[in-house]
Order: sequence, then C-alpha cells, then structure tokens
Amino acid sequence: MTKEETVRVVWSGTWVAERLGVGLVGDETLSGLLGLALRRNPKRAHLLVSNVLGKHVPQSPSVVYDAGYGLGEQVRKLLGDDEAARAVVLGYAETATGLGHSVADGVGLAPYLHSTRRPVDGVEKAGGFEESHSHATSHLLLPEDAGLLAGNGPLVLVDDEFSTGNTVLNTIRDLHERYPRERYVIVALVDMRSERDRERFTQFAEEIGARVDLVALASGTVRLPEGVLEKGQALVAEQEASAASDGAGSGTPAVSDGTGLGEPGGLAPAAPTSAAPGGTGPRTRPASGDSPSTAPGTCTRVELGWPSGVPDGGRHGFTPAHRAALEDALPGMAARTADALGDARRVLVLGFEELMYAPLRLGTALEQAVDAEVRYSTTTRSPVLAVDDPGYAIRTRLVFPAHDDPADGPGERFAYNVAGAGFDAVVAVIDSAADTPRLHAPDGLLAQLAAHVPHVVLAVVPSYVPEAPEAPEAPEEPDVAEAPERASMLPEPLRGPAFSSYAPDEVGWLLQDLSEAELEAPTEEREEAIQSGGAHYAESLPVEYQPSARYQELFKAALETSAARIARAVGAVTETVIAERSPRPVLVSLARAGTPVGVLMRRWAQHRHGLDLPHYAVSIVRGRGIDTNALRWLKQHHDPADVVFVDGWTGKGAITRELADALEEFEGFNPEIAVLADPGGCVRTYGTREDFLIPSACLNSTVSGLISRTVLRADLVGPHDFHGAKFYRELADGDVSEHFLDTVAARFDEVEAAVDAEVKELLAADRAPTWEGWAAVERISEEYGIHDVNLVKPGVGETTRVLLRRVPWKILAKRGAGADLDHVRMLAEQRGVPVEEVDELPYTCVGLIHPRYTRGATGADGKAVAAK
Repeated sequence: MTKEETVRVVWSGTWVAERLGVGLVGDETLSGLLGLALRRNPKRAHLLVSNVLGKHVPQSPSVVYDAGYGLGEQVRKLLGDDEAARAVVLGYAETATGLGHSVADGVGLAPYLHSTRRPVDGVEKAGGFEESHSHATSHLLLPEDAGLLAGNGPLVLVDDEFSTGNTVLNTIRDLHERYPRERYVIVALVDMRSERDRERFTQFAEEIGARVDLVALASGTVRLPEGVLEKGQALVAEQEASAASDGAGSGTPAVSDGTGLGEPGGLAPAAPTSAAPGGTGPRTRPASGDSPSTAPGTCTRVELGWPSGVPDGGRHGFTPAHRAALEDALPGMAARTADALGDARRVLVLGFEELMYAPLRLGTALEQAVDAEVRYSTTTRSPVLAVDDPGYAIRTRLVFPAHDDPADGPGERFAYNVAGAGFDAVVAVIDSAADTPRLHAPDGLLAQLAAHVPHVVLAVVPSYVPEAPEAPEAPEEPDVAEAPERASMLPEPLRGPAFSSYAPDEVGWLLQDLSEAELEAPTEEREEAIQSGGAHYAESLPVEYQPSARYQELFKAALETSAARIARAVGAVTETVIAERSPRPVLVSLARAGTPVGVLMRRWAQHRHGLDLPHYAVSIVRGRGIDTNALRWLKQHHDPADVVFVDGWTGKGAITRELADALEEFEGFNPEIAVLADPGGCVRTYGTREDFLIPSACLNSTVSGLISRTVLRADLVGPHDFHGAKFYRELADGDVSEHFLDTVAARFDEVEAAVDAEVKELLAADRAPTWEGWAAVERISEEYGIHDVNLVKPGVGETTRVLLRRVPWKILAKRGAGADLDHVRMLAEQRGVPVEEVDELPYTCVGLIHPRYTRGATGADGKAVAAK
C-alpha cells in the first residue's frame, strides 16, 4: 500500500454537512472543488470554500491559474477570435479578481477590468452595483479608459461561484442601461443556482434582448434544509463560546492537529510540521493573537522590480500589452524573491484582498524558480468561523486590522489556513497603498505571520493610479489674459524662508512640508525596526543631533581648514558639468546631502560665468527609488537632457545604482550623478576622488538649510504627492548653513587657477567608474562577519552619518589619518564606539552599523553578533 493510500480522505465539507444537513448535489467533481464552512453573516449561514480559487485555501499557484486560464480558453472557443478581440472581461472584487484576470489571459485578446471597493480620487466611476448577500456590498467600476465598457462587443463576467445569480443580474442591469450590447458570457468555477434561479436568469435575458451564455467547471445545487440559517447562526455562536472558554478566542483554534491543511478534496496531506514538546501539533501560537510559544520569525523586504507602466491589477484596466510586459518581467521577480527565501522548503505566497493576480503570477513563476513546495492564497475581508477539523474547510484563522485606509473605515481582516500549515516562509505581497504603519504594527499582518512562520518576506507592488486627464482649454475671451492650464496638479517648489533657511533663489525643494507631523524616533528603536524588516528607514526620522560646544568649535575649525579644498572640488565638478553635460545645466540635488553642494555649484557658475542656474532638491530613497512626481514636475518645466543630478559624495555607490534603476522609465534624463568627492569610484563626474572631510557631513539639518532627511510613508505621502521633509525652524539659533556656504564661496577667487588646471586634466583623463568602493565594502562585510553591505558605510561622510543617526558597532580608520577624522573620533568617544586603525583601507574611514541589532545587543565588542 502506498503512502497516499494510507491517508484518510476526508471531504472538507463533512463537518458542516453532518451538523446542518447541508449537502452538494450535482457533478462528481464538486466535492473536489468545494468545501464548506460557516459564515458570521446574518444573510447566509454556509460558505462554499473553493479549493482552486486561492482565496481561503492555500493551493498550488499553477493549479489556481490553470483553472481560470482554461475557462478563458473555453470562452475564446465559444466566441471565436473575432468576437473575443471585441470582448471585455470583468471580474468581481474581492474574491474573483485573480480568477477573472486568469480568464482574460485564457481569452488572450481582451482587456480586463475588475470591480473594486477602493475608491480612487480623480477616477470617474463608470458603473456600480450591489452584492446583496455579501458582508461588503458596494462595487465600483473605475476604468482608466472611460470607453472601455462602451463598446458593443461581448462582456465576459467572471465570479468564483453562482449561488443565486443576483450579483450578475445586478451588474448586467446597471451596465446594460449605460452600455447596451447583444451578448454576455458568464464564467464561474461552479454554477450552484437553483432551478428557480436559472429560470429567473433566462427570463431576464429575454427582457433585455441579449444572448447570455454560461461557462463553468462544474454545476450543481446546495441542499439547504429548513431553518438552516438559524441553526447555522446558533452553531457559530456555540463554537465561538467554546473557543473563548478554551482561551483560543474568536473561534480560532490554538493549533492544527498535525495532519496539515490538506489539498483539494483531502486527496493529499500537507508537508509535516515540527511538533511542539509534549504534543503532536505544530509549534505555533493561537491564531487569535495570544502570546506565541516560539520566538517570532524574521521579516525582510524584497524589491521585486515590478515592470514600469504595468498596473498592479485590473482595478483600472489591464491590456494584452500589459500582460506581455508582465510575462517578460516575471522570471526576474521570481529570482529576486527566491534569493530572499534562502533555503525555504514550503513557501506560501500570500496576496492581499483584491490584489490576487500579481501574487498569483509571482507564485507560478516561483514554482519554476525554486526547489520547494509553493502554495498561494490571499487575505480577505470575509469573516468565517475556523474549526480545526479535517472535515472543515477553514482550519485556522489570523485576525489583523485593515492596513490600506479603507473607505468604509477600519475593521478586521483575515488570513485563513496559514497558521499551523507547516510553512517555513511566507511571501506577503501587497500594493504600496497598503504599505502603511498598520501593516507593520505589533498587531498587524506581518507580526501575525511572523508569530507562526519562521521567515516572512514583504514584497510591495506599486499601486497604479491613472494619470489625470488634461483639462480642456478654456474658450478664448478677448481682453482677458488667461493663464494656461497646467498638465499636472503638482505644486510649485517650496522655497525659503517659508521652507528652509536658504535664500529663495538658492534652491527650490520639490518636497511637501511635513513639519507638523511627529516623525522622530529614538535611534535604537529605529535601528531595531529597520534591521528586523518592520519598518523602512525613510518612514521615520532620527532625533536631530544637538552638537556640544566642543563639537561646534571642531566643525568651525574643520571648515576653515578645508574650505579651499572644497572650493577647488566645487569648481572642478561644476566646470566639468558645463563642459561635458550642458552649457546651462539644471542642477537637481539629492536631498539632503547633495543640497549644499548644489547651492555651491550654482554659486560657482554665477561667480565664474555669470550664469543663474536653476537648482532644485528632490528625494531619493534607497530601496524605494527617486520621487517620480518630482521627475514629472521637472520634465514639465525643463528639458530632461539639461538636468544634472548632484550629490555630496559616493560611498559604495548604492544611490548611484538606485538612481540609474529609477530613471529607466523616464526618457531623456541622464542617470549619472555629479559629486563633490568620489572615493568609491562610482561616477565619472566629480571634483575629487580623495576621501576627505566635507564639513557639511559633520552636522544634520543645521548645515542643510534646517531641512530634515526626506520621508516616504504611505499614510503621509499619497500617489500624487512629493516625498516629505520637515523644516526645523526651532533650530535657527544653531543654523550654520549660510556660514558654510559663504566660507567656501569666499575662497573661489584664490582657487580659480588650480581649478582650471585640474579640469584640463579631468577632461583628458579616463574617468570611467572603477567601483573599487563596492568591492571593498563586500570584502569588509565578509571579513567582519556582517554579511550585509547595507550595514557597511564607507568614507568620512557616511561614517559621520552612522555616528549621528544609526547604532554604530565600530569605526575602521586608515592608519595615520589626521585632522579629517577629529570629529569622527569625538563622536565615537561620545557614543562609546571603538575606533580600529587598519592598513590598506581604500577610504579614510569606514563606519560599521551594529549587525542584527536589537535593544538587547549592548556593547560594541561584537560578542552579540551571530556570524553566519
């Protein structure tokens, strides 16, 4: 007897069938496609739980995708290619968004749209309807192309199941009044309508004078005994009361019974889970949120590399061209995700409510990329009773707060059959609109997953928001001068003194003012959150460092000593830009370290050539990219070919690479950065490649116009907003921003001859990037057991940032380094961080952030570091 034959096959509807008398009557395949559960819903007691939908029951992504794709192929065969090319496929939120998209893929020729419960500002509603039995009833239709539904070709409507047909009738009734057509095709996994409902549907089709076809994998009916609603509600109440008395809470079992969640129809067991001491169940905690019995798992973030211009789903429409671009990008996204998963053997790709198709396709690609068992399901709004029994479809439940600022207000959300399923990794796929503090909160989805799964990987798909249509030109009126309509509602740059202590002509900030927001967090708390994956560094600000009198005197002395050297570098890089890039460049500094350099370059151009160069500051965030709205503003107001991006210095070149990647989707911009100092060998436009002290790196906002580091947080920065920053007006008494600029600019005259000689050499030299800095960082990361290049910060400027903003572990200093490191040694002394002198260091110094930091990892001797 084989292992499979020894497994007891239990239909996942048995528990409900035995207690309520509910049964499925129809095709033989129904029990394999469907299980049963109980709703907490006053309108319908039972829930048909699909085993091939990928919503409540984790399933192989290819099984889920193939089910929908195969239905689409049937639709195309039914319609023929000519009619299929004129069709539009419409799916239902939230359950059938991924299924409808898969059907559209199978049809192959038709655009796809799904309904949504998320309103989007600026997008006009093209229709709407009600889902009468649902817990969340209102559906919106928000196509980017207002004419998408206006054609006369067939409309293909896709839902996971037909129980009464009311939802489909409501949809057709609404749309037929607006956009009448001759043919509709209804698609579902299962058709469970009663005979009376089928007759009503036929009568409705005759009334509107349209042909209606139906395509489904299986059909049948649900046998419902008299009084089943009341019996079901009583049974739910009984189970919840029992669970509460047992301490599990909310009807959620503490653990599964160790047999796993099973496959569709109970045909095969799940992978075995590790047993808790003294028991047979998996080592997990109650899914209701009680204390875990094991340490929480790790949470990391993976950058998918979602293809530019491809929507995250069908909320606003998805075309065959979008589909082709996504197909090309899937292998790369799967490879990056596989790298983040490591040696995981049983992986769940977990989608997010309406965001079903993107994680489904990532899952199908991941199945091809990893030697592991991959499953797919999504979170949901639907409240369902969980019962830990092999004959029940919903075995466990995780409860967490909504994290996408839903229009209908806050509420609970759910992930079913995840706890106790033996997964050793979960890839949580969400859209950027839902990447909010609630997602990362102690009771949020990520924390709930990490309590049950050793490794959680967060993958964020950029939320697609349609471009606002251009406003029509106003009719001409003689004698009245009309200002032209702007193509965008993006605001004008912020300028001093309203925002920053710089003069208004020195720089325009393409940022939004978040000065009233509470964004600062203690350094140790930020470090722990960043390294644990619980927060991105750009979601908060470090508490601004207040320099002591001794440190301020050191800054002033360092400025006087280095002012001429800085002036020479400013002159060299500015002259190189004017000679090679543009005779009248538009300087765009990367806030905030690049901004003082951009101001100085502007001053040099004015001093030496009488040029009044535009200068703006924009935000770029490692791992998130550059502010795309700022780029759109620049493109509207300037020739992108004239834009020169400016930064203070290079370390290992992470921002250089980030900028190059971000600009791939913006035609015309040159991704090369011009920097004052390039010790990392990362760029070809620089003032010097020496690693020397740039005094603006010694301080934070008080040398940068009193502006904070930039902030990118979903609850503060919307899809049409610039990234944010704060103006620290209260620090004006300690502001040395203008003093720094004036001190350096005062040395311009005396360095002109030296600049001319250096520029002549630079223009004739081979300045191709060597990336020596990156190679050095990788070597240091391994030699010191850090194994994360993001925790190695090379160069005087980056080392200073580590000491001011992060939790430093130790400082590596080139043996014999002189006054350039006086301020580094002082900061290290103040924070109790050792300075280790080393030979053959390619930088003057390197700052090492404490690896795997938690607030319990005290001391800087490395004993708390777990080397791989």
